[in-house]
Amino acid sequence: DPIPPLQVIRPEPCGVCGSRIRFGKTAIKCCQCQLLLHTKCQEQCPSLCIPRSHHHTWPCEGVLADFAPSTPPLVPTLVVQCVTEVEARGLTETGLYRVPGMEQLVREWKRKLLRAGGALPALSSVTDIHVVCGVLKDFLRGLKEPLVTFSLHPAFLRAADIPDDAASDTALRHVVSKLPPANRDTLAFLMLHLLKVSHSPDCKMDVLNLSRVFGPTLVGHSSANPTPLAIMEDTPRQCKVVARLLSLPPSFWRGFVGTEQENLVPM
Repeated sequence: DPIPPLQVIRPEPCGVCGSRIRFGKTAIKCCQCQLLLHTKCQEQCPSLCIPRSHHHTWPCEGVLADFAPSTPPLVPTLVVQCVTEVEARGLTETGLYRVPGMEQLVREWKRKLLRAGGALPALSSVTDIHVVCGVLKDFLRGLKEPLVTFSLHPAFLRAADIPDDAASDTALRHVVSKLPPANRDTLAFLMLHLLKVSHSPDCKMDVLNLSRVFGPTLVGHSSANPTPLAIMEDTPRQCKVVARLLSLPPSFWRGFVGTEQENLVPM
């Protein structure tokens, strides 16, 4: 429900195209979700508008729980929408998640999705699927702490280091269950997705390739400012953690998100 056009006093990015609305220009603001946009972008605005409570206005940065919905499975809409789009048209692309998308577009779309909060603009208009992959990776990398959390980081590394596979699996399952609910559900959702990618012959992205890409993104370091030595030592171990997580059976991951999977399909 747009209100009559208003004059912009402070330059702000348009909720649809992401570029700035300059001082003194006219813009349109939605009464329900407070989305601000250029008058010319009104046509492309997502028609279904979700009233934005203060709780659901997404921050520019935060921990994963800050972006998660209030009902399970606790997977942020941005993650669900990127994964759904990638599975719809990306599983025949070579080098999925390894081939970079155009950086400027990745940044623009990430900003656009974060500004939209729960009411996301459709990603089907993004021609290059590698841009969608880039948005997902950039969102996960930009969290204030990695998905496995700072406090559980050492436990994940230790569990993945256990030489006996069965013992390592048991330890990893235990550590996964200790994650905050939003982190655990999102990790489960991502693991099921990455298993699909690894099984697609066209993608040529096996578990080893995917763990190299997602090790730094999902596991990260045990603090916000790691030393150069920690960075060097962590890198191979991060990949090992993701590879071990991907070796756990899909039924384990479905236990967290499977029952409510139908809630995850974006409307």
